[in-house]
Amino acid sequence: MPELSLLAAFLTGLLGGAHCVGMCGGIVAAMSFQAPGASPPGHGRTLAFQLAYNAGRLSSYTLVGALAGLLGSAAFLSDSLFPLQRGLYLLAQVVLILLGLYLAGLNQSVLVIERLGGGVWRKAQPLLGRLLPIRNPGQALVAGVLWGWLPCGLVYSVLVSALASGGAGRGGLLMLAFGLGTLPNLLLMGWGAARLRELTRQVWLRRLAGLVVAGLGVWGLLQLLA
Repeated sequence: MPELSLLAAFLTGLLGGAHCVGMCGGIVAAMSFQAPGASPPGHGRTLAFQLAYNAGRLSSYTLVGALAGLLGSAAFLSDSLFPLQRGLYLLAQVVLILLGLYLAGLNQSVLVIERLGGGVWRKAQPLLGRLLPIRNPGQALVAGVLWGWLPCGLVYSVLVSALASGGAGRGGLLMLAFGLGTLPNLLLMGWGAARLRELTRQVWLRRLAGLVVAGLGVWGLLQLLA
């Protein structure tokens, strides 16, 4: 059911907040200080700039999700590729289970694939540096687009589900749902607030949500066996 996949993607983004802040915190801080009028300890981080940064990031996620979905959809166009369809689906459910275990703080396996995007980021990072200092929301939007290519194990894991989604639209929606889940933590960091981040770090909440996400993966595997 697509709505379950979207829920899992959103929860992964929301409850992976500690990982997102660790990965992207330096970038958020650097770009926030570049906003006109910003001064230590970071005043002048305007809503317009923060929304522009994150709109660019989410657009990159949605684009790469759509491309992954389009690529994976080729396996759904021919009955002769049925084993590949099942293989993609099986892989997506296994990764979903690993994501849930990561969110619950029980397993770190999904972070291994973070290394896969190192080459892409090495090419995007100099382009991001050339945009500094950020002087207007338009530049912030472009910087956000480049920011979206930062290597991230959570992003790549959700991309596996996008690849198995069966279409560009579904793949794009999955990655957008994930991106929207990451938005509260990164926006609040930009504004210097921490209440939501502290909430998502509660062990009981992370365990519960992580097991829910893992449970969706188990449910998907059971559907494959049915």
